Amino acid sequence: MNVMEEQSTAGPARWSAPPRPHGPSWRPGPPWWNREDDEARGSRLPWRSTLLLTVLVIVGTHAAALDRQHGRAPLDVFAYALLLVASGALLWRQRHPVPVAFVTSVAATVYLGAGYPYGPVFLTVAVGCFGALVAGRRTAAWTAVGVFWAGHVLVAHWLYRWLPPPGGSAASWGQELVVTAWVVAFVAVAELVRVRREQWARERAERAQAARRRADEERLRIARELHDVLAHSISVINVQAGVGLALLDTDPEQARTALTTIKAASKEALGEVRQVLDTLRTPGDAPRAPAPGLGRLPELVEQAASAGLAVTVEGTAPRLAPAADLAAFRIVQEALTNVVRHSGSRHARVRVETGAGALRLRIDDEGPATGADAGGSGNGLAGMRERAAALGGTIEAGARDDGGFRVLAVLPLRASSEESVERREGR
Repeated sequence: MNVMEEQSTAGPARWSAPPRPHGPSWRPGPPWWNREDDEARGSRLPWRSTLLLTVLVIVGTHAAALDRQHGRAPLDVFAYALLLVASGALLWRQRHPVPVAFVTSVAATVYLGAGYPYGPVFLTVAVGCFGALVAGRRTAAWTAVGVFWAGHVLVAHWLYRWLPPPGGSAASWGQELVVTAWVVAFVAVAELVRVRREQWARERAERAQAARRRADEERLRIARELHDVLAHSISVINVQAGVGLALLDTDPEQARTALTTIKAASKEALGEVRQVLDTLRTPGDAPRAPAPGLGRLPELVEQAASAGLAVTVEGTAPRLAPAADLAAFRIVQEALTNVVRHSGSRHARVRVETGAGALRLRIDDEGPATGADAGGSGNGLAGMRERAAALGGTIEAGARDDGGFRVLAVLPLRASSEESVERREGR
C-alpha cells in the first residue's frame, strides 16, 4: 500500500540552505565589496535619519566656523558641497554600505585637508563605516577608517605646510591620541553590534531549521500512521471482498459475513484516519480517542482471523509509554498485514517478551512467500524501522531457513519508562 510514498521511504530529512538567486541587486566584485544578500536589507531608503544627520552636520559645522578655530579656513561653496556629499551618501548606507563608507571617508579627509573647521563631519565617517561593519564588510570598513585616520595624520603633521590655511601649525600628538582613541572606541562598538547581529541571525536560522525539522518529522509520522492504518484495513477488505465475490452465488450467507467484515474494517479504518486528520487540524489539542497499543492485540487477532489468518499470541504485554505502545502495536499490525498480503501461510505467531531492559516482539509465519515483494519490502518495512529507530530500538526482518518469514523488533524499556515519567510530571 503506497501512501505518501515520498515521505516514508527515506530517513530523516536533511535540510540545507537554498541557493541564493542572483536578483536585480546582485553586483559583481570581490566578496568584501558587495555581496549577493544586499537585497535582504531594507528596501526603503532612510530619508528621515539622513536628513536629520545632514542638518546636524551643516548646523554644527557652521557653528564651529563662527569660532574660526585658531585660524581655520572659512566655509565656502566647496566646503558645503563636501559636507552635503558626505552626509547625503549616508542615504544609501543600507543598500551600498561599502561605497558609502569610502565616500564619507574620502570626503571628510578632503574637507580636513582643505583646512576647514573641525566639526560634526567626523560623524558622517562614523555612521558610514559603522554601517559597513554591521553589514559584515569588515575589510572595507577597516580600510575606510584607515584611509581617514592616515589622511588626518598626514594633514595634521606633514601636509599642513602646503595646504590652507596659510601659516598653520602641526597638531599636537596628544590631540592625535585622542582622535585615535575615538577611532578605536568606535570600531569596538561597531564590532560588538556586528557580532550581536550575526548571533541573532544564527539563532533565527536555527529556530527556523528546527521548525522545519519538526514539521518534517510530523509529516513522516502522519505518513506512517496513514500507511499502517490503511494497509491493514484495506488488506482485510480486499481479502473479504474476494471471498464475498466467490461465494455470492453459492453461499450467500458466507458472502453476507464477508460484507459485514468489510463494513467493520472500513468503519475502523475511517475512525483511525479521522483521528490522524484531527491532529492535523488541531495540533495543540489532545486526541479525542486513545492511541492504539498492545492492549488491542485481541482486536488485531480478530481482524486477522476475518481475513483468513489465524494468529497465536504468546506472552503478556507490559505497561508501556504511549509512544512505545503505539509503535509496538503498529509493528505487529504491519507484520500481520504483510503475512496476509505476501505469504501463503494462513497461520502466524506473535511472541511478546521482556528482558534485559527491552521489549522483544517476534512475528513468524510458515510461508511460502508469494509475490516479488514478499515480506513487505516497501514502505511498511521502512515505517517499522523508523518507528523502532525513533525509540532507540531495532528491526530485523528476513526469510527463515525453513521457508517462513520473521520480523523481530527490539524496543528499549528504559526510554519508555523515562517518557512515562516526563508525561506524568508534565514536562
